[in-house]
Amino acid sequence: MTMGESMKWFHALMPREERFFELFDNHAATLCAGAQALRRLLEGGAQTPDWCAKVAQHEDEADAITREVLLAVRRTFITPFDRSDIRDLISSMDDAIDQMHKTAKAITLFEVREFEPHMRELGDIIVRSADLTREAVPLLRSLRANAHRLNAITEEITRLEEQSDHLYDLGMGELYRGKGRADPMAFIVGSEIYDHLEKVVDRFEDVANRISGVLIEHL
Repeated sequence: MTMGESMKWFHALMPREERFFELFDNHAATLCAGAQALRRLLEGGAQTPDWCAKVAQHEDEADAITREVLLAVRRTFITPFDRSDIRDLISSMDDAIDQMHKTAKAITLFEVREFEPHMRELGDIIVRSADLTREAVPLLRSLRANAHRLNAITEEITRLEEQSDHLYDLGMGELYRGKGRADPMAFIVGSEIYDHLEKVVDRFEDVANRISGVLIEHL
């Protein structure tokens, strides 16, 4: 085997730089699927456990993609941007769907089948945040060309996080003044679910902050 053939063989074994973007896209798709399943379970009813299981399934899929990204970071000589940025970005994305899973596990534990209106509104914000993340991730292929839209997306996710804080406060207040007065356990369970849902939006803001960090470093 000639030197040229050896190098071609060697490079064929190495993960391609483009592979990172494919994996980011795949993970963002699981975020959207997980968010949709979470929103559906917040409709309540007998199918709630089924949707909780769907969230767990999407979280497993996301974990597998995250492991693949972290492995590729170690095996690839040339990465699209800094290795630490790649690790931080995929980890923050994974934290978002992990938090969805924690929400579903709490709902399963407490056997909740009915949800407050503000919980569903938080679910809508989670779906929107996931959709924005899915839009942003492919734009990372060309940071300079897409900087304006990426900045707009991260700013919108930040606004959604601020809106989620307001909804959390409203929901907790109504919970305390309503069923929580007569049933302390209902208040404990409801507040736990509100806390988990609000944290999901926080994790999406973390993703937006990671994207902003990549932009700042590379423009």
